[in-house]
Amino acid sequence: MKLMGVRVSVFVDLSTKMVEGAKEIGSDRIELYTEPYAAHFHKNKEAAVKPYVEASQLAYSLKLGVNAGHDLDLQNLKFLKQSLIHLDEVSIGHALICDALYFGLENTIQLYLRQLK
Repeated sequence: MKLMGVRVSVFVDLSTKMVEGAKEIGSDRIELYTEPYAAHFHKNKEAAVKPYVEASQLAYSLKLGVNAGHDLDLQNLKFLKQSLIHLDEVSIGHALICDALYFGLENTIQLYLRQLK
């Protein structure tokens, strides 16, 4: 894929071995699966984000980009972005579309963009 100019991103678990493995196979980025973060965010957001911070810092030190996604919404997105200073992209689908039913798509996109500033 890279020979064709396509950026490669690999989903990884929050382990050193997985992040390092992504680098070893030639990936450009990792994507952190954030459902566990979202599930624990309202109980203890600092504890919920800690392993993501560690994984993203390791990725950055290996010159890997960092993406994240799954169960991100208007309540938990801003804290994740503030905590992962090397975050390149987020994947938000379900919550964005659900919010768009109430707020309209254009307004919802603006709400999410504000969380990422």
